[in-house]
Amino acid sequence: MDALGHVNNAVYQHYLEQAAIEHSEFLGFGPKRYEELGGVFVMRRIEIEYLRPAVAGDTLEVATWLQQVRGPRAIRRYEIRQEGEEQILVTAEALWVWVDTKAMRPRAIPQLVLDAFVQTMQPEALKPTLL
Repeated sequence: MDALGHVNNAVYQHYLEQAAIEHSEFLGFGPKRYEELGGVFVMRRIEIEYLRPAVAGDTLEVATWLQQVRGPRAIRRYEIRQEGEEQILVTAEALWVWVDTKAMRPRAIPQLVLDAFVQTMQPEALKPTLL
């Protein structure tokens, strides 16, 4: 919590990263699978817009979906709400990059990964599935 009793801004970034990890695992890509593929997604940039505060005791829902995938890059969008509520507390957009774990350099996202993730892409006008 911050000085005003709200969820601290840095905590939201943790929630967003965790949502991306859980989404990836849901699609069958956990740490072991990424190791087999010789690569992993790393967050390169994130932009977070704080619209309304959450406070202690709130149960939050984090929605995430891919907006765009090209080469080694994937743009992932997020929304955070109080459970069961329509009002958005936080929106975010993150740039994730596929990195070869041996060379530690970006490389094209493997087709196997693309095939799984592209199925979850949603046009901007559609409401995302909550995870």
